[in-house]
Amino acid sequence: MEMVPSEENQLVPKEGMFWSCRQSIFDEMKKRFSQIENAAEEPRVLCIVQDTTNAKTVNERLTLNLPASTTLSKLFEDVAHKASYVNGTFDLAWGKTGDMGSLDPSSEMSLTESGFEPGKRNFLQLTDKDGEQPQIASDESGTAGSSGLDDSSQERFIGPLPRDGTVGCSSDYSSPSYSYSSILNKSDTGYVGLVNQAMTCYLNSLLQTLFMTPEFRNALYNWEFEESEEDPVTSIPYQLQRLFLLLQTSKKRAIETTDVTRSFGWDSSEAWQQHDVQELCRVMFDALEQKWKQTEQQQFSPLTADLINQLYQGKLKDYVRCLECGYESWRIDTYLDIPLVIRPFGASQAYSSVEEALQAFVQPETLDGANQYFCERCKKKCDARKGLRFLHFPYLLTLQLKRFDFDYTTMHRIKLNDRMSFPEELDMGPFIDVEDEKSPQTESCTDSGAENEGSCHSDQMSNDFSADDGVDEGICLDSASSTERVLKPKSSLTFELFSVMVHSGSAAGGHYYACIKSFSDGQWYSFNDQHVSKITQEDIRKTYGGSSGSRGYYSSAFASSTNAYMLIYRLKDPSRNAKYLDCDDFPEHIKHLVQREKESEEQEKRQREIERNTCKIKLFCMHPVKTMALMENKLEVHKDKTLREATEMAYKLMELDGVVPLDCCRLVKYDEFHEYLERSYEGEDDTPMGLLLGGVKSSYMFDLLLETRRPEQIFQPYKPGEVMVKVHVVDLKTDTIAPPVSIRAYLNQSITEFKQLIAQATELSAETMRVVLERCYNDLRLLYVPNKTLKAEGFFRSNKVFVESSESPDHQVTFTDSLLWKLLDRHGNTIRLFVSLPVQSPGTNRTICPKVGGDTEECSEGSKGNRNSVEAILEESTEKLKNLSLQQQQGSSTSDSQKSSDTSDFEHIESPSPSQEPDSSVSAVVAVDNRELENRIRAASGGSGGGTYSDPETQFPGEERSDSEVNNDRSTSSVDSDILSSSHSSDTLCNADSGPIQLANGLDSHSITSSRRSKANEGKKETWDTAEEDSGTDSEYDENGKSKAESYYLYFRAEPYAQEDGSGEGGQKCVLVHVDKRITLSAFKQNLEPFVGVTSTQFKVFRVYANNQEFESVRLNETLSSFSDDNKVTIRLGRALKKGEYRVKVYQLLVNDAEPCKFLVDTVFAKGMTVKQSKEELMPQLKDQCKLDLNIDKFRLRKKTWKNPGTVFLDYHVYEEDINISSNWEVFLEVLDGPEKMKSMSQLAVLTRRWTPAQMKLEPFQEVVLESSSVEELKEKLSEISGIPLENLEFAKGRGTFPCDISVLEIHQDLDWNPKVSTLNVWPLYICDDGAVVFYRDSTEEPMEQSEDERNELMKKESSRLLKTGHRVSYSPRKEKALKIYLDGGPVKDPGQD
Repeated sequence: MEMVPSEENQLVPKEGMFWSCRQSIFDEMKKRFSQIENAAEEPRVLCIVQDTTNAKTVNERLTLNLPASTTLSKLFEDVAHKASYVNGTFDLAWGKTGDMGSLDPSSEMSLTESGFEPGKRNFLQLTDKDGEQPQIASDESGTAGSSGLDDSSQERFIGPLPRDGTVGCSSDYSSPSYSYSSILNKSDTGYVGLVNQAMTCYLNSLLQTLFMTPEFRNALYNWEFEESEEDPVTSIPYQLQRLFLLLQTSKKRAIETTDVTRSFGWDSSEAWQQHDVQELCRVMFDALEQKWKQTEQQQFSPLTADLINQLYQGKLKDYVRCLECGYESWRIDTYLDIPLVIRPFGASQAYSSVEEALQAFVQPETLDGANQYFCERCKKKCDARKGLRFLHFPYLLTLQLKRFDFDYTTMHRIKLNDRMSFPEELDMGPFIDVEDEKSPQTESCTDSGAENEGSCHSDQMSNDFSADDGVDEGICLDSASSTERVLKPKSSLTFELFSVMVHSGSAAGGHYYACIKSFSDGQWYSFNDQHVSKITQEDIRKTYGGSSGSRGYYSSAFASSTNAYMLIYRLKDPSRNAKYLDCDDFPEHIKHLVQREKESEEQEKRQREIERNTCKIKLFCMHPVKTMALMENKLEVHKDKTLREATEMAYKLMELDGVVPLDCCRLVKYDEFHEYLERSYEGEDDTPMGLLLGGVKSSYMFDLLLETRRPEQIFQPYKPGEVMVKVHVVDLKTDTIAPPVSIRAYLNQSITEFKQLIAQATELSAETMRVVLERCYNDLRLLYVPNKTLKAEGFFRSNKVFVESSESPDHQVTFTDSLLWKLLDRHGNTIRLFVSLPVQSPGTNRTICPKVGGDTEECSEGSKGNRNSVEAILEESTEKLKNLSLQQQQGSSTSDSQKSSDTSDFEHIESPSPSQEPDSSVSAVVAVDNRELENRIRAASGGSGGGTYSDPETQFPGEERSDSEVNNDRSTSSVDSDILSSSHSSDTLCNADSGPIQLANGLDSHSITSSRRSKANEGKKETWDTAEEDSGTDSEYDENGKSKAESYYLYFRAEPYAQEDGSGEGGQKCVLVHVDKRITLSAFKQNLEPFVGVTSTQFKVFRVYANNQEFESVRLNETLSSFSDDNKVTIRLGRALKKGEYRVKVYQLLVNDAEPCKFLVDTVFAKGMTVKQSKEELMPQLKDQCKLDLNIDKFRLRKKTWKNPGTVFLDYHVYEEDINISSNWEVFLEVLDGPEKMKSMSQLAVLTRRWTPAQMKLEPFQEVVLESSSVEELKEKLSEISGIPLENLEFAKGRGTFPCDISVLEIHQDLDWNPKVSTLNVWPLYICDDGAVVFYRDSTEEPMEQSEDERNELMKKESSRLLKTGHRVSYSPRKEKALKIYLDGGPVKDPGQD
């Protein structure tokens, strides 16, 4: 730019140049604004990308709002820029699940062409490419100018949140120099992670440590597996060998450990068991050693056979030295790891370092006083010194930091998080005992006999957490064959740290990971399950544990829970330090194994690639032979397969071969939810499915339907934009609705054009046609505006219409008053129920023969043609019902509209005035309803001298009591509601029966139907049942559940039904009922009376759910609106509940019996009934069924809460006023020795029991009635009945459920005797209600002295007694599942364990 001097002698731009620059900036800005404006007008695509490549980013989302014209390649660039990844090192796939397909990063297709939907959220997943993590884009800050800083900050802002590793690794020790950008992915570190099966992090940490141990890995490679000798699945060394090879050669980010755990004999449940890594180390080493000893290979080297001992086993001396004569007794123990105490027992400060803990480990203790040692030389007890001396250190030294301890204050297991430092190089020279190097070796013992505190025996060496619990944990290690090792001089006992196994969490559970140093490059890595990353020395130091500052004894409680748990050191010895074997140096058998694993991995990769390019979509088909229902399957087709090939695959999948020719099938786009055929694919047989379906997606917004046709038919083309309409033709003359006819129309068509279209399909007249649209459940809309479009009328993808075309006068009636509307309303509200009737209906003992006139005469028993009286009367009455209805229809004068419905199920039958009696003459009666039918049965039974219907409240002797009554359903209207269901077949529902069908109980099938009308005729007999318009409140209904306001009459039709599954055999009767679901339960039961054979008050209705669980429906005023098509209903004989009644179970309370709770009877209590009235009703029932002849003043009722007796009910108490009552209620009946002592609710009834220590027994229960809650009154009463002086009397509240049993061996010390309270209703007693159990004793009475044998005998008796009552003798904590590795492939299950 040319510069000129200004007046102030400063250089400024030349004027022309200035305006030129300004103009160019304006042009550039204008261009940018134009681009923005154009982009604003273009549809946008919202992409939400989930980064699944890292545990920290899996819950984060990258959001991009791009123009719809953006290409896929540009999408990849934008994602790479926003995620800070190198483009080309990651994949993008559809969806949120693993069933996804990848996008093409080089495609120039636009987002919309690739299946993205503008205006909607499009979910993508960012995944690894070829199993490798994406590369992090390097930071290119440029110069130190402000622009560079702005770009950098902008990158950090729009990218994902900083990802600093995973739990227990980087996130727990982050430093300013340690960020996610420094974490190298798998390809850079060269290491592979291990997948955590569920809770196998402890296993992963140990396996990675063994893999990174050169000596162990190389020895394992040198071992050759012989398949002829062992199953490879159960061979632990072979599966470890395979795992190590995959860790070294695989290109995957992480590999599974399931093959290894399967060789352990573990099932999937073991993956959910948390174990200790040190415990696993011991058990796995034992298992490997045993496996190798069983191998009979000539070439098997002795080093490998004894590998564990050669690498990990050390020796120490356990000694006791007499301080008087100097005599020392000792023995040699072996160890595989050294347990180091974090904090000494009883101390408030922890050891600060591993060296200090080691020094304390070998520090001897003095045995003096009561702990003196018996010296064999002095022949007396002397002061002695006891301790441990290291004789030999292993090549690989394992130190266990004992961070798990037991807190005797809280009686809980705790974790010590105190700081304990450990060096990178550890000199063990000061801890070796040179004097004992030449000591004669006696025996290598695996079980030390030392009992004194502070002694270290091999149990402590091998498993610090093992307990004497009767469980053999792991495999016993036999080290008797160990070879002698030449000890190194002190100068060579320097060990270098290479593995730190870290635990993050508490004693209850946590997470393990390993920090391991590679011997190849000296770099430390974090192996945290599937994630491997570089770490620094600073990160290692942060595993020391502890916190800043000292908090004394509680310092561990405030420290970080992430700290080192196991340390592994390797001896620095160039002559023995090995290097990792390279692939070129592998033995031949390992090279063959590597080749097999590579081939397997390549095959898996190819299969995964095929999966990523496979379209998986729902496929439906209406099979013409198998079933008329829509069959569903899943079509999996490669995206490059053509439509023709996909059709052939669907043809075979739906098993249409031999049923329909292939050329008679085609795939069409289908919407299952709306049952809508969206479009067909004419002329696209060779188009790839990936293009037709919009790419490979995890899920599709549509489905496919395999459509079939007959050979003479032609497929109808389905074009996008069309709507599907199911047309039902209505015939008012026969009251039928025909099955649907499907037609396709356009939303912009008028109603007139739509009628013409329907006329062509149905051959009806368009001029007289009425079209009714059902928009949603029972929302009927008459389409009468000729020029209105279908879209304006509310048509959508799939629609249902009803059409009627006739010259009927019904056209002139208002639609809501027309016969068409009534028929459609009935059709929309009718459901189909399967009703199971009782096996046997109750009848009279005498038989009667029907006469033609309706009268009955008594017949002799055994006469020909005799039948059960109830069935005979029902059958005869049914015939009369038909005849009387026919006569009335022929003789009455009705209007045209009434004539048109004479043959329908809607029959207008007149009702009598209230003054008329039920026994009016036949000519005045239109039909016989269920009540009149009942009266006829009663009259017939009464005339014959006996009957079962004289009292509607009478209980049947053989009344059924369902177990499901305990689940009495009082709110069925809120359960399993399906108000949108109307899928029953209309012709099945509406067509008249062709002839009478004999029912199981002797009835002919008939329809009990009714007409819905706005006004009820007065002065005439009405035979049909009523239901409320709305459920309303209880006050709107009478005691029978009928509406007190205006009623309308609802549809009911029943026909016999034979169950397909055969469950109706053996006398079980079933009826298929079509009923308007607006009918009340009361009316529904009345309609069922002729089929059950008894009145509605004498049977109960149970609703059956999918799991065959039954619930009783008891609310008579509620409708059947909660029922849906094909629901099952079971009818059981028995007294049905009325309004305000509750079913109650009565149990007898026997306080001094082994079984204090005994079921007696089921009964019914009513609201407003007094307790005395309920007792009066109970007495005859108890006498008949339980043989209990009780005096009303000699028993009481009281509250029952599970097994516990509660409040005593007084005779004057009223249910629902003084006593809350509910469904499924339970009460105790208690027989009294004398008159009732409880007179007022202010009194308190306590059950007391005396404990006599001198006799070691408990006396029977005695009830004490208190006037107040005073402890002093309780003691006075107890003193009065027992004779114990008041000052010596002690009491305690019983624990648990009644009868609060406790062992006589524990009662003396386990109960809280003589609590320091003055009232019973405060802590720790809380005795506020009747029925509490109180034990009492004489404090001066000493327990019986017993010998050991007597005590053992008493313990057995008490255990047997308490076992029968279901009470435990004492608390026994659940044992943790021991960690075991099974050498034979799995545990042997005890056949009797089930």
